[in-house]
Amino acid sequence: MHQATTTTGGHVLSTQGRFAQRLTQGHLIRRLTQLYTGLALYGVSSALLVEAGLGLEPWNVLHQGLAELTGLTIGVVSIIVGAAVLLLWIPLRQRPGLGTVSNVFVVGIAMDGALALLPEAHGLAVRIPLLLAGVVLNGAATGLYIAARFGPGPRDGLMTGLHRRTGRSIRLMRTAIEIAVVVTGFALGGTVGVGTLLYALSIGPLAQLFLRLFAVPTASDGSTVVATGQPRGAILRP
Repeated sequence: MHQATTTTGGHVLSTQGRFAQRLTQGHLIRRLTQLYTGLALYGVSSALLVEAGLGLEPWNVLHQGLAELTGLTIGVVSIIVGAAVLLLWIPLRQRPGLGTVSNVFVVGIAMDGALALLPEAHGLAVRIPLLLAGVVLNGAATGLYIAARFGPGPRDGLMTGLHRRTGRSIRLMRTAIEIAVVVTGFALGGTVGVGTLLYALSIGPLAQLFLRLFAVPTASDGSTVVATGQPRGAILRP
C-alpha cells in the first residue's frame, strides 16, 4: 500500500515537472516571437516614415544623412551605426542581450526590405496617413520588443551607460545624444520635419500603452511585467 502511494506521488511530481517544462518552453517561444516580430515591425515602421518624407525619428535622421553621404541603403547604415554604438558599450561596461544583438541586424534588414516593396508616395493625402501609420506602428513595435525582455537596443544602452558613468540624468543624456544625432543627420541631408516633432511627442505614450498591452506573464507565477516610470524611458532605438 505504501509502495503504491509512493509510486502515485512520484507520477504526480513527474507530471507536474513536464507541465512546468512545457509552460517554460511556451513562455520562451512567446518572448522570442514578440522580440523578432517587434524588431521587424520597427523596421517596417521606419520605412513608412521614410516614404512619408515628413520627418524621421532622431536616429534615422542620422542614418538617412549617412546614407546620402555614402550611397549605402539606410538599412545598411542602420546596421553599421548600431554595431559601432554596440562597441561603445565595452568601455561603458554594458552587457548586451539577445535582443540587443538582434536589434542591430533585424531592424535594418526589415527597413530595407519594406522600402523595396513600398510604392513611392505622392501628395499629402498619401504621405500624412503613412506618417501616422508609421508612428503608431513604431509604438506597437516598441511595446512588443521591450516587453519581451531580451535586453535594450544598442542606442538605449549607450544612453543608460553614459548615465551610470557620468552621473548625469538619463533625460540629459538622451537629450544630448538625440540633439547631436539630429543636427548631424540634418547637416548630412537627413529629413527633419513635422514627423520628427510628432514622433517625439507621441512615441512615449504610445510605447507605454503597447508595453502594457503586450506584457509577457512570468513563467513562475503568471503575473505580468511591464515597464514602469516615465514612458519615454522605455523607448526603443533602431
